[in-house]
Amino acid sequence: MRKILSIASLLLVIAIFPQETKACTTAVISGKYTKDGKPMLWKNRDTWAVNNVLMYFDDAKYPYLGLVNSKDRSGKSIWIGMNSTGFAIMNSASYNLNLHSDDKLSGYEGRAMKDALATCSSIEDFEAYLNSIEKPTGLEANFGVIDAYGGAAFYEIGNDGFVKFDANDPRVAPFGYLIRANYSFTGDLGKESSGYIRYNAVNDVFYQKQSTVGLTPKDIEQEITKGLYNSLTKRDLYKIYGELPEDSPQYEILQDYIPRTGSASSVVVQGVKKGENPNLSTMWSNVGFPLASVMVPTFMTNVDLPYVVKYNEDIKDSPVCYAALKLKKEKILNKRWGKFASRYFNVNAIVNKDGSGITQIINKKEDEIYSKAYVLQEKWATNGEVNPKEVKKFYKWIDELVIDTYKENFDIDLSSENLHKLELIHAEKKSMKGIN
Repeated sequence: MRKILSIASLLLVIAIFPQETKACTTAVISGKYTKDGKPMLWKNRDTWAVNNVLMYFDDAKYPYLGLVNSKDRSGKSIWIGMNSTGFAIMNSASYNLNLHSDDKLSGYEGRAMKDALATCSSIEDFEAYLNSIEKPTGLEANFGVIDAYGGAAFYEIGNDGFVKFDANDPRVAPFGYLIRANYSFTGDLGKESSGYIRYNAVNDVFYQKQSTVGLTPKDIEQEITKGLYNSLTKRDLYKIYGELPEDSPQYEILQDYIPRTGSASSVVVQGVKKGENPNLSTMWSNVGFPLASVMVPTFMTNVDLPYVVKYNEDIKDSPVCYAALKLKKEKILNKRWGKFASRYFNVNAIVNKDGSGITQIINKKEDEIYSKAYVLQEKWATNGEVNPKEVKKFYKWIDELVIDTYKENFDIDLSSENLHKLELIHAEKKSMKGIN
């Protein structure tokens, strides 16, 4: 197993790729309680780095796939991902584990997850990895992991070490799931930490689903990631404003809901049942602002990833993220004047009585993707492995659907030809500005 980088190397990494400084909402779900018996990881990523892409790596012991900042071109840090053995990992920042420590944080969470994906095949491997880190660790986070052997756990990691929370232990997770926002249960609860309201909002939905039909990736991405329920005020903005006709602007502050102003992506890693081929794992990703991003499933094969989630040189971002951020800026969080204008979002732009809201349209398109993906998952599970030719065909279909969705409904052309044209226009304007 690779050793942790030296402190000098870490400081260089931090300077170039700073750690996440905002909020995330996350969960680990045991396969004992999900609808299909497969464990899941979920991360709604809130960060300053709102431009995200997916990247595939084949540079280490195990090939792996992960969510990466678009500016991190070599993929030095991964914020949620899975590898060829069925091991998967994500994190949420914690702000209450090192309150009484004077030791500095390393900002190494993204690099640690990359290292884990490259070298770990099980929860036991990950624990050995954590034990190899010298104290103080320089870490303050909740790491969620699953593996192909039924493992599912959170690790609350501070400067002094870690504490494990096992999602398969009914004494720890009586309903088969663990949720973490931006505080740790082993830390000091109070004003320093954040996410209590988000935690309770997720718990309300999880409990209802787990106690009846069982959770699915679609439940998480459409009902929670894109949900607008505040567990403190008990207000559900979809119910309050959903019956207003289109073009009836109604603004609310986007605060303490699961989607936030800094929501950059949301990903669910759906693992495999014990004994299944690990390459049957699926990563369901809303790359970009989740309320305006189409979910794209990807699989652990060496087939080239869908065009819409990969880095595009012309826009320096993934096409689907570019489209989601454009809708976010122009239609959803579109107030320009005032010190706190950026906190206000137009609910009517995402949901309305006429069904023309951005999120409503996207959810209908996602339903098509889920249906087609489920058929393939069942076929591959029966055959015992993923079929690369079918993956390639499926990715092509997804690219076409996503491009058509944004073009036909929002007049955003994500074709490679148009994105290249936009870059040429941008470069020309920049050149003319320099002359003037």
